[in-house]
Amino acid sequence: MPSSSRNSTSDLLSKVRKIEIRTKALSRQIFAGEYHSAFKGRGMAFSEVREYQWGDDVRTMDWNVTARLRSPYIKVFEEERELTVVLLVDVSRSGQFGTRIQTKRERIAEIAAVLSYSAILNNDKVGALFFSDRVEKFIPPGKGRLHLLHIIREMLELTPTSDGTDIGMALRFLSNAVKKKCTAFLLSDLLDVTSDGVPRYEEALKVAALRHDLSVIKVFDPREREIVPMGLVNVKDSESGVCSWVNTDSRRVRDAYRKWFALVERNEAAIFNRYRIDNVEISTDADYVKSLMGLFSRR
Repeated sequence: MPSSSRNSTSDLLSKVRKIEIRTKALSRQIFAGEYHSAFKGRGMAFSEVREYQWGDDVRTMDWNVTARLRSPYIKVFEEERELTVVLLVDVSRSGQFGTRIQTKRERIAEIAAVLSYSAILNNDKVGALFFSDRVEKFIPPGKGRLHLLHIIREMLELTPTSDGTDIGMALRFLSNAVKKKCTAFLLSDLLDVTSDGVPRYEEALKVAALRHDLSVIKVFDPREREIVPMGLVNVKDSESGVCSWVNTDSRRVRDAYRKWFALVERNEAAIFNRYRIDNVEISTDADYVKSLMGLFSRR
């Protein structure tokens, strides 16, 4: 094996090990209990039938057994403890932006790893969907450390074949690929909007939230929310590749951009409220521990 390949592999394994150590510790010390209490199972599974007792809900009556035995019987259900967790990880080009501690994609990868370890500690299955404006890779839900490390390696190593973002496509893929109700986390900067600031993924988000237990984790960089005065700057869109000159010293330009970004965030919040979707915003320069614990505690 060429030395460059060996070095590349060694660097990757070092990164995987580093993120494993950090996220494993966080999951064990902080998140395992909150995760366990917040995500209680996919629903109710049939356990047995027993004779009807005064006060039982008649809606659980098993009419077939009742007719056969000529005595009222009801179905007894118990909570399904094992979850299937699917991470929808945005790997589009805009995730490479970062002006603080980490890029957005690095922050997303670490948060996804923490969620994965929390699920494994709860004996749940974990799968991952990596997407840009197409499905870049889908890892079906599985268990165990090796499966988890496979997901983490893909988070760190995967290079998208496309530059754009299509969150709606990813959500539709989830609904088609995972038939049973699962616990899904969408990790993205949510920069998939029209020029008018309208999110393009609303309908797909609505459908996915009806079928699955969906939470949205938005990762952003503080510098995205406003333009800093730096004179005439040639700006390139990381996804479309379009370049344009922007006069960042113009107050009118800065105000227009700030208002547009605020409109985008109001539209996002309105959608989450409309469909009662749990969500949290996490900055690239802030500690995400409290934000995730807050997400768990609100459930």
